[in-house]
Amino acid sequence: MILVTVGAQMPFDRLVLAVDAWASGADRCAEVFAQIGDEGIAPASIEWTRFLEPDEFRRRLEQTSLLVAHAGTGSIFCALEFGIPVLVMPRHAAKGETRNDHQIATARRFEALGHVHVAWDEHEVASKIDTLLSELDERPRVAPCASPELLDALSDFVAAS
Repeated sequence: MILVTVGAQMPFDRLVLAVDAWASGADRCAEVFAQIGDEGIAPASIEWTRFLEPDEFRRRLEQTSLLVAHAGTGSIFCALEFGIPVLVMPRHAAKGETRNDHQIATARRFEALGHVHVAWDEHEVASKIDTLLSELDERPRVAPCASPELLDALSDFVAAS
């Protein structure tokens, strides 16, 4: 699941609508859930809520494979705590999305540390999500149980000991 959060203080329609546009693509099959803030524009293609209680947010993080968020430190630290890749898009003061450009500085710093991926504007969101999802698919995975070949090899090894 992809979880989108804009934080608790204000809506971030550019981010929510960019993810909504990505999700509306015909070949998209990812489950997406968004927390959009009290006054945010309701997306058409994804499930959403205005607010998530902290316990509910953490429960959803446990089911999340990618977090898409504003560049707030709370969201970033939660993703890092859960080991979830995070794509951030910073709010811009010039667009009336925040009081100053602290989120741009936060995004730059965490990107330089290798902790986040950044979409610098809404036009980059779709391609960044696609890239991150493809990287998730390419990560090595371990089966939940051993293959018959491995079990046979282990049995042979133990028997020979």
